[in-house]
Order: sequence, then structure tokens, then C-alpha cells
Amino acid sequence: MQMIVQDIMSVPVRFARRQDSVASAAEQMRSLGIGVLPVAEDERIVGIFTDRDLALALAGQESALNGLTIARVMNAGVIFCRATDSIEAAAALMGDHQVRRLPVLDDQGRLAGLLSVTDIAVHASEQLAGETLGEIAEYR
Repeated sequence: MQMIVQDIMSVPVRFARRQDSVASAAEQMRSLGIGVLPVAEDERIVGIFTDRDLALALAGQESALNGLTIARVMNAGVIFCRATDSIEAAAALMGDHQVRRLPVLDDQGRLAGLLSVTDIAVHASEQLAGETLGEIAEYR
């Protein structure tokens, strides 16, 4: 039987809301030791906030982080997979879009988890994870 995303995704998934401050999101990421927070409204994903977004916000904004909202710095173009997708399909999506983490949606389109290349390496296939990282790192 083929493994699917819901077999290895990380749950519960932590998330932010558009109106949250960048400072509170950064603190949540620091305390949890994570580099990404999906942004959700009414259990629907509306964006993604990454450690890269944080770094760019710090470099490009003069306003205090407490006054800077996630909505101003998040990436609204979210690449995601479904909980019922195969691990291979999710890994291909990661490689195609050069992302290390994918929000996972359930059948109703609600945020259900988060899948990382590390999840694939630890729980499914080191070889597939390595191939995926190669695609992610490839200069295009």
C-alpha cells in the first residue's frame, strides 16, 4: 500500500492570522523551533509566513515589528498538497516549486497539517527526500 501525506505530516499545525503582529509570529516560530507558519482564516489557508519573510521584513521596514502585521509580509501564493496525496506527488510539488514545506489541506480545504522534506526523509524515504532537495536547490 502506498503511503499518503496524512501518514507522515506534522500535526497539530501551528498557524498565524493575517492581523497577528510579525513580532508575535516570530516569537511563536522561535519558541517552537520552526521556520514557517501557515496563515489561516476560518480554517482556510490564505498565506504562508516564513523565516525568509521575517528577515526581509526586518531589512525592509522601518516600523516596529509589533506594529507590522503578517498580512503585510506574508506570501499569498501558497503551494499546498492534500492529505490524501501520495508522498511522491507531494515531493514532486515541493521540487517543482522549490519549497521545503507544504501546508496540507483536508477534503474540505481546511488546514490539516504541514509536510516537510524532513518528514519525508524520516518517515518515508531518504532517497526521495534527497532527490526533492536536489530539485529545490537547483538554480532556475
